[in-house]
Amino acid sequence: MADQQLSAPARVPSGIRHVNHDHRRGYVKIGNHLAQHRRLSMTAIGLATHIQSLPAGSKVTIKALAERFPEGEVRIAAALRELEQYGYLARFQERLPTGHVVTSTVSYNNPPAMAEAARGLRLPPTRPEPKPTPQPDADPDPEPEADPGPEPEPVAPEVELQARELLARLRLRDPRLTLSTRDTVRLAPAAAVWLERGLSPSAVTAALTRSLPTTAIHSPAALLAHRLRELLPPRLADPWEARSAPPDHTVHPLRTCDDCDRAFRSPTPGLCRDCAPPTAGAATAAA
Repeated sequence: MADQQLSAPARVPSGIRHVNHDHRRGYVKIGNHLAQHRRLSMTAIGLATHIQSLPAGSKVTIKALAERFPEGEVRIAAALRELEQYGYLARFQERLPTGHVVTSTVSYNNPPAMAEAARGLRLPPTRPEPKPTPQPDADPDPEPEADPGPEPEPVAPEVELQARELLARLRLRDPRLTLSTRDTVRLAPAAAVWLERGLSPSAVTAALTRSLPTTAIHSPAALLAHRLRELLPPRLADPWEARSAPPDHTVHPLRTCDDCDRAFRSPTPGLCRDCAPPTAGAATAAA
């Protein structure tokens, strides 16, 4: 039959010759950016092809893959790290409603195209200008127009400056969240909306940096734009409740005591409160 015929191999002087036949079922489609990747090992390319052929929900842990292939856990773990490094795989720590923390794995079949789309990502305008209402034709019985709702309040310039400073300081929390000046200015209006709704800078920072991926972040601006848009909290019914919130406070990093190895929070390393020598005032009071 015509559809069962094989295409004749191309006549080439040397090298590989292909005999191709169309796949009717049971096939996976991969790009040359993966099949001919210059820096991925053959193990990583083959493992990525296998993972992309699996249905959603399949187990892709190191132990499950080692039971399927003869390479062993060490080579499979190294191949998984390669795929994470070049954007074909990502692993996230997620907390279930039961409180258990699990590792979720995401496979990306076309990282170059996704990176290009992320670079072109732009936030939707948070304050769209109202469209002009067309003048209706003269009608003896005109229907009442729908209420367009209240117009969004503009953000104060000082709040937007505070939002820029907040975004610029995210790299102190995680170096992977380093933003360019252009991205900081572009994301500042969306972050300023959070501050206008009564959240403190530390609360906004915690929401933007919570449960970050354990692998490299290829586009921090795209990640933050998504979180600013999707995690935006609702506006409180009483605006004075937000304004009367307690002032923001600084949370010092965890330190390890030089004597007892106990963890404690302090702006500088050294001794914890129990191991630190008493001050002169405290010694006098004790006497």
